[in-house]
Amino acid sequence: MKTTIDKKVEVEIRHLYKALLEKWNNHDAQGFAELFTPMANVIGFDGSQMNGRQQIRDGLTAIFQEHKVATYVAIVEEIRPLSGEACILRAQVGMLPPGQQKVNPEVNAIQTLLLVYSGKQWQIELYQNTPAAFHGRPELVQQLSQALQKVADQHLVVL
Repeated sequence: MKTTIDKKVEVEIRHLYKALLEKWNNHDAQGFAELFTPMANVIGFDGSQMNGRQQIRDGLTAIFQEHKVATYVAIVEEIRPLSGEACILRAQVGMLPPGQQKVNPEVNAIQTLLLVYSGKQWQIELYQNTPAAFHGRPELVQQLSQALQKVADQHLVVL
C-alpha cells in the first residue's frame, strides 16, 4: 500500500478541510453539509451524532441560530491515504470564543476525518471531534494552546 500521498490529492484534501472550517466560521450550515457524502456521520465534541447530510444541515442550522459559536483555527497533523479513494485527515483545533482573540484551552480538540473520492470530488464520510483534554498532563494542553494561538495570531484557519 502506498504510504505517501499524491501532492495533488493533498492539496485537494487541505482545500476541503479549509472549506469545512470556513463554512463553520461563517455559520453556513448548508455549505458545511454539502462537503459531506449523503450518508456521512458526524460525532461532535460532546458525543452527539448527526447522520446524513440532512441531519448535519438541520443540526448546524439550529446550533448557528441558537448559539454564538466560536471560530476554529487548526493545524493539520496528518493526511494519510488508505486507498486511491480514501484518506484520513487528523488535525489539532482550537476555538476563539466570539469577540475574542485568544484560544480557549478548555475546548481544544483533535479532529479526525475519513475522506472519500466519489470519482468527481473528495467528500467527508466521517468527522469526529474529540476533546484534547490530556487529563493529568497540563503541559500538553499548554503546548497545544500555544501552537494554536500562533495560528490564530497569523489570522490563519489551517496550517
